Order: sequence, then C-alpha cells, then structure tokens
Amino acid sequence: MTKFLLIRHGQSVWNAEGRWQGQADPPLNNVGLRQAAQAATHLSGFDAVFSSPLVRAHNTATIIADTLGVGPVLADKALMERDVGPWQGLTREEIEMTSPNFLDSGQRPDGYESDSLLLKRVLGTLDQITNRMEDATVLVVTHAGVIYTLESKCGEPIVRIPNLGGRWFDISKKGRMLLGKRVEIVPQATSSDLL
Repeated sequence: MTKFLLIRHGQSVWNAEGRWQGQADPPLNNVGLRQAAQAATHLSGFDAVFSSPLVRAHNTATIIADTLGVGPVLADKALMERDVGPWQGLTREEIEMTSPNFLDSGQRPDGYESDSLLLKRVLGTLDQITNRMEDATVLVVTHAGVIYTLESKCGEPIVRIPNLGGRWFDISKKGRMLLGKRVEIVPQATSSDLL
C-alpha cells in the first residue's frame, strides 16, 4: 500500500473573490502563501511531493517541499482541477444569472468535465505513483474537485474542504483504494487573522 495525503492548495486570488477556477491559473494571494508556509510546519514523513502544475497548487507544494527537504516537486497534469468549461472565472451569482438553477439541481454546462473523466485521469496517475513508490508516503497538492471526486468514489458525500484541508487515501498496487481520515492542516482563520 502507498499512503497518499491529498491536500487542497492555499488560497488563490480567485478563491478570495469567490470565482470558479477550474483549469485557469490564478496565483496564490498573500494569505495562500502564508497558509502554505504554516502547513509546512505541521507536516512530516513524506517520501515524495507531487502536485498539479497549476501555479496555485505547484507554489503551495514547493513551499512545503522546500521546508520539509523533500523534492523536487513532481508536477503532473493529471492532478489538475476539473475543467469547468464556461463557468471558469465566474462567481456563483454570475453562474446563476447565466445558468439559472443549474448549481442547485446538479446540472452542468457543456464543456464541464465529468466525474468519470476526472477519475480516470487522477486514478491513472495515482496508480502509476503507487507502482513506482510502493509502501511510500506521498503528499499530493491538488484541488478541491479532485478530492471531492475521489471521496465520492469511496461513498462519501461532498462536504466543503478548506484551503490546506485534505484527505488520506491508501492505494494498493492492484488499484484498491481505501479512504482515510480528513485533515485540516491549517486551521481556517479569517483573512485578517493571517495578514
């Protein structure tokens, strides 16, 4: 079994504005940079650090890996956030104006990446890591949509995950995935508390 801790990146500029990011590439804001530095002081024991190549995840991973002395960070496109199609960059209110009742009903627009496609790419990469690093403990800095989809595959309901929150997963070489506990690496504080 390979142990994975998948965590969500630090707060980005668009997180603070309430914008759906998808595969857009806004950077971490000052709060996100501080969150990543703080998270690094609460983590240890990792054999490798992987991340999404999107700057908000990769910068979070690099800050953590540098502090832990584990590196380099290995970026993999398969660990990117879900493609949200035309909702990218929009706020919830703007989505509601352009696609009334879609969010509440679970409807998604054309171009929105399905759970099955997201699972296929993410599980393929996690299986490759497992095959290369059996019995290792691996940190993966990724995105909320990735974590939600893996949790759903294990029968868990979607519950909001904060920046620098995450979930442990154990994955065997045969692709068997076991759900571990949810963690909150950096206790969520208001933005003013982190300034």
